[in-house]
Amino acid sequence: MGSMTRLDPGVLPAFPPEVAPYLVKLACELPDAAGRSLSLWTCAELARTLREAGVVDSISPQHVQRILASHQLKPWRVHHWLSSEVARDEAFKQQVLEVCDLYTRPLAPFESVWCIDEKTSLQPRSRTTPTKPPQPGVPARLEHEYIRKGALNLFAAFDTRTGKVIAQTKKRKRQAEFIELLEEIDRETPASITTIHFVCDNASTHHGKLARAWLKAHPRFQIHFTPVHCSWMNQVENGCRSSSANA
Repeated sequence: MGSMTRLDPGVLPAFPPEVAPYLVKLACELPDAAGRSLSLWTCAELARTLREAGVVDSISPQHVQRILASHQLKPWRVHHWLSSEVARDEAFKQQVLEVCDLYTRPLAPFESVWCIDEKTSLQPRSRTTPTKPPQPGVPARLEHEYIRKGALNLFAAFDTRTGKVIAQTKKRKRQAEFIELLEEIDRETPASITTIHFVCDNASTHHGKLARAWLKAHPRFQIHFTPVHCSWMNQVENGCRSSSANA
């Protein structure tokens, strides 16, 4: 399509006028449209695509960035947005307010509030040789090689008022394992607490047939779901970082 004009050293290269529109069009489309297996464009990938398409003989990622900047384009940046298929109506608002109320209002003496979640596919690994402690003038030495010991799922419950964490590790993530965590909360909660609120996401593990049957048989447990795309409202994701776990 065209090659750049050779200029004196230190002078920015000049390209035929059709190069910039081609680049802008490319940058305004997802990489899939150009047959590239990428989630987002980078300047290096755009430069490579221009060369492979025969649009230019040579172009640097830096010059690609300058052309895009002149058109206020940064295709490698993203802005998260909520799909229009997800409701933003009064029901969504009420669900958010319900969860926030559990976190902020003073609780009655007979209430507790827990947040529950799972972290999946944790890989236990051990070093093939023990780590050697540091010595004067010598840093600690950590063996590079390790042994994989499978994967585990962490089930954790966080008491929003006391900071207590109950945690279990399981090989599988099913309703049965979720119920085991609820049973431990049940055992460790005094009988004087007659209402145990717990917040969790909308995973099928939390509202399947077995889970519903267990909750029906244990009426002091009251489940509260975070809205879709609002997993950040589940405080166990933050609480586990600062509290010790009772494994």
